Amino acid sequence: MSSSLTKGLRRSTARSAAKRTSAKTAKRAVKAKSVKPKAKRASAVKPASRKTATKARPSKTAKPKQVTKAKKAAPKSTAKPAARKVAAKKVAPSRVKTTQKLAAVRAVRPTPPPTPPRQPTQDESAALGAFERAHKEFVRGRFAEARNQFRILLDKYSQVSEVAARARTYLAIAESRLRTESMLPRDADSLYDRGVIELNRGEYVAAQEMFERALKREPEAAHIHYGLAATRARLGSIDLALESLERALDLQPNLRVRAQHDHDLNPLRNDPDFDRLIFSNPS
Repeated sequence: MSSSLTKGLRRSTARSAAKRTSAKTAKRAVKAKSVKPKAKRASAVKPASRKTATKARPSKTAKPKQVTKAKKAAPKSTAKPAARKVAAKKVAPSRVKTTQKLAAVRAVRPTPPPTPPRQPTQDESAALGAFERAHKEFVRGRFAEARNQFRILLDKYSQVSEVAARARTYLAIAESRLRTESMLPRDADSLYDRGVIELNRGEYVAAQEMFERALKREPEAAHIHYGLAATRARLGSIDLALESLERALDLQPNLRVRAQHDHDLNPLRNDPDFDRLIFSNPS
């Protein structure tokens, strides 16, 4: 009995041991199977990365291919402006022809003759003649006569607007001059004093008028001739100023000393006649 039990135990232990060993071997086999695919996957991944690397490397060389394509395509882009230039050259002659045709048409067109100037009417010519006569009296200083003629002109030819407007302007000036004349002094000395005041103020035209009025009342006054010479020198009338100065020195030779330092006579100093009058010995 003991021997059979021991045999059964041995068999059971052997079976259990065999089962254990078979289970261990099965587990190892399972582990080996599970490990081997990983290795295969890893090995499969590595070649893939190498392949991608090998594929990525040629991408660097792919850029020159694009450049070459762009270079090859460049002549196409340059070909378009050439076509445009050709088209422009083709259009330009047509424009030139049209301009030439227009120029020819304009040359053929007859130019209209210039319109002749409008001839003045009878009233306009008469008004102009009356204005010229009145203006001459105004320039001569005959303001009373000029005033009367301008008034007659305005009464007859007021419809001639341009001439009438000018006549009204000169009429107003003539009347203002006549009013000032009525207010001016009558004697030569007072007129001379008024002329000196206007000369010192720089009103040379008014000063000349005062000296001329004074000479009408006293023609042989040397100091009045001298004042008129200074005023005409300031106005730039060199020849008239030398004449008045010569007349003043003939009447009163000692005025040469005054003339040598008179600033009013400075415009005459570059004239040789002034040196002859002032610095020559009186005969």
